[in-house]
Amino acid sequence: MSDILLKTDHLTMQFGGVVAVDDLNIEIPTGKIVALIGPNGAGKTTAFNVITGVYSPTNGAVSFDKRIIGENHPRSKMKKLYNGTYKTFFEKQVINTPDKITYLGMARTFQNIRLFKELTVFENVLIAKHCHIKAGMLRSTFKLNKTEERTMHEESEKLLETVGLIEHRNEKASSLPYGKQRRLEIARALATGPKLLLLDEPAAGMNPKETEELALFIQEIKQSFDLTIFLIEHHMNLVMDISDKIYVLDYGKTIAVGNPKEIQNDPAVIRAYLGVEEV
Repeated sequence: MSDILLKTDHLTMQFGGVVAVDDLNIEIPTGKIVALIGPNGAGKTTAFNVITGVYSPTNGAVSFDKRIIGENHPRSKMKKLYNGTYKTFFEKQVINTPDKITYLGMARTFQNIRLFKELTVFENVLIAKHCHIKAGMLRSTFKLNKTEERTMHEESEKLLETVGLIEHRNEKASSLPYGKQRRLEIARALATGPKLLLLDEPAAGMNPKETEELALFIQEIKQSFDLTIFLIEHHMNLVMDISDKIYVLDYGKTIAVGNPKEIQNDPAVIRAYLGVEEV
């Protein structure tokens, strides 16, 4: 049985009186592709934001690589407003910022592409490499870290070759076709050296051919970089083709968990996506 790389315990995120994520309990095994799906507004991106440290959870905990990286419970005014299902109070409050979580080995992409559009393809990847730089500001200022810089340049070149973007290395990121911009964003995340890669709607805006190419690309980088992948996606063909396990959210709650075949035939999932005819 695979080790669990990412786990959430009773994870809840509430904004005022709105519970965007309610008692989310997920387990992502090492080396697997796990999808989080659901209708628009189901709480999927909010869950990603809590896991990656953008938000501190209202309640619950996030564990990554056998250590707690986020933990909280309702405090102050939120104690009165809290509407979550579980009031699991933890012994301490742990809040990590996105940069710290990235350093631990978790990287993500966003629903809306967030490249440094005026920088080159190569520079976009190289910047991400700097999250693990060992030289301090003084050594960098006086260029005493030439060996480390050379290594990062070489690794960035190799990464661009692996993802099929080396021929565009000197082009501005904004000049790339849409599908290749998506690929560059994933490459930039890979440059941080993640164990877990989170993809937020990577096929958004893609045509069927681009989506098919993306599915193959995700499977290729999983093998090449020994990754675990957690993705949000609305393209059901993509999800069903590449996922080992699927969680389904609706109005912040988990309504189904299973493999692609089980999810496709689950009545609760069908109702969430298609609705129920009124009698």
